[in-house]
Amino acid sequence: MGTGEYESAHRVEMPPPQPFINSLKNSLMETFFPDDPFRQFKNQPASRRFILGLHYFLPILEWAPRYSFSFFKADLLAGITIASLAIPQGISYAKLANLPPILGLYSSFVPPIVYAFMGSSKDLAVGTVAVGSMLTATMIGKEVKATENPGLYLHLAFTATFFAGLLMASLGLLRLGFIVDFLSHATIVGFMGGAATVVILQQLKGVLGLNHFTHSTDVISVFRSVFSQTHQWRWESALLGFCFLFYLILTRYISKKKAKLFWITAMAPLTSVILGSLLVYFTHAERHGVQVIGELKKGLNPPSVSDLAFGSPYLTTAIKTGIITGVIALAEGIAVGRSFAMFKNYHIDGNKEMIAFGTMNIVGSFTSCYLTTGPFSRSAVNFNAGCKTAVSNIVMAVAVMITLLFLTPLFYYTPIVVLSAIIIAAMLGLIDYQAAIHLWRVDKYDFVVCLSAYIGVVFGSVETGLMIAVAVSLLRVLLFVVRPKTSVLGNIPDSKIYRSVDQYPSACSVPGILILDVAAPIYFANAEYLRERIVRWIDEEEEKLKASGAISLQYVILHMSGVGNIDTSGISMMDEVKKIIDRRGLKLVLVNPGADVMKKLVKSKIIEKIGNEWIYLTVGEAVSACNYMLHSCKRNNSSDDPETWSSSSTNV
Repeated sequence: MGTGEYESAHRVEMPPPQPFINSLKNSLMETFFPDDPFRQFKNQPASRRFILGLHYFLPILEWAPRYSFSFFKADLLAGITIASLAIPQGISYAKLANLPPILGLYSSFVPPIVYAFMGSSKDLAVGTVAVGSMLTATMIGKEVKATENPGLYLHLAFTATFFAGLLMASLGLLRLGFIVDFLSHATIVGFMGGAATVVILQQLKGVLGLNHFTHSTDVISVFRSVFSQTHQWRWESALLGFCFLFYLILTRYISKKKAKLFWITAMAPLTSVILGSLLVYFTHAERHGVQVIGELKKGLNPPSVSDLAFGSPYLTTAIKTGIITGVIALAEGIAVGRSFAMFKNYHIDGNKEMIAFGTMNIVGSFTSCYLTTGPFSRSAVNFNAGCKTAVSNIVMAVAVMITLLFLTPLFYYTPIVVLSAIIIAAMLGLIDYQAAIHLWRVDKYDFVVCLSAYIGVVFGSVETGLMIAVAVSLLRVLLFVVRPKTSVLGNIPDSKIYRSVDQYPSACSVPGILILDVAAPIYFANAEYLRERIVRWIDEEEEKLKASGAISLQYVILHMSGVGNIDTSGISMMDEVKKIIDRRGLKLVLVNPGADVMKKLVKSKIIEKIGNEWIYLTVGEAVSACNYMLHSCKRNNSSDDPETWSSSSTNV
């Protein structure tokens, strides 16, 4: 390699100086405002900014002027379709939450209207969900039994809904939505599958017509409760339940085979309720062990502001329930909304959704509603029915309103076993075994996270499963930080490209040069590990070269493109590595430190100790410089002292 080529190597530039306040501001902006929501307000008059602000919090004001009659026809059909699903599901999920069934209808009336004004998704259909209902039942039920003190239980459910809404809205307003991202896809798959399994097992009470049942959710307690009461099983109830479950599963199978027949699945729960009610009415099955809902109160949602139990000794339980159910509801609702937005190629703002979810739950807690979000089953029906905007939620709410005003007496003879069958059929769709198989094939660790969540929920409790899954996920994050990926780079033959020798077996090591790639920020948590790992790489390389009789190791190149940042512990580690390498008679070379890293290395005088002439922009340039020095030293029979090479390279 010629001298001219060596001298033309590019140098790593120091970033321009920036005040600490500006650096802090930029970091905060990237953390909380990665989508730059204020961009649309720039260079706008005050009146226009006010209108844009209204559009942000009330997206309906943005698209309503463009709303057309053709859109309304599509939304009307979709709204009526999801109402036929929402009414029986609402009653079923309220029973699952150990709340009066009418609350399921209340929760399908007010929250959807609020979401229609504030939500950014065109496809999300709002309502109660099975997992949230079960969490409400288990967490509040541990302290207050719904059968023993129904009034206090109801007030705690409203209070938990209020705090869930407060959490959601706060996360959205403070731009803290990234907290929900700690629930990874694998965690949600395992948690939802476990929760669905628990919900299905809980429905054995309704299917078998049992009056007494365990309040525990783990599979062992449930089976013990079921098989210790075999003398109380009602075959009439079980037969009715299995018949309707078969019907619901069959309609789902038909809809999967032919997507245009989606309405069969959507109408199946309501037709099950109608058929079940008629069957009980004409056969008087309620006298033979088939339990029925009984009377549902007519009328719209009564106010419940005064029912919020802020002064209750169980307030802590309500807050805890609200936080956990709120996070789960957010994760499910935003994931569902983003999934359908992807199909229609539009974007939804996660923080806007949090504000909308939070507001609808706060308003809901004031109007006799409990936790609501965007359930997958209802949203899928809304999507397949061809909805165009959130007006389909308003249509659904109007249909529920009509039901509340005029049709509630018709549900008197609805058998509870039919509601259990509806819940079981819905929950079977949440056990996503195909996703679990995919996780096993792609990432075994994610599969372990998924399985941990599932086992924790099924054999422990919902809270246990959630905590285990989050803990395992955080452990993985910590492992990535504490034990970052490091690798030896080699040269791809006939090129100037350097890649990991583990990934590219054909990559060749460069005689006398060890090239190491550090692919993570260097912090206090991993600094000691990286020091030990670098020293071990050097030891192994020297032993290998000694055994082969090749040229001895002369240079250690650290490729730092992947080092996004470095703290004072990392700087101390770099200083120590420099001293270790010097004591061994080697030379340390750095490649492409980032702007923040370069700035800190200069201020700590690490660059001064290494020498500016040993900082290069690319691995290729660093290797060329090292080779040039090796060849120059060999020709001139110069000393093996690295300081001699340093001064020689300075004079080139």
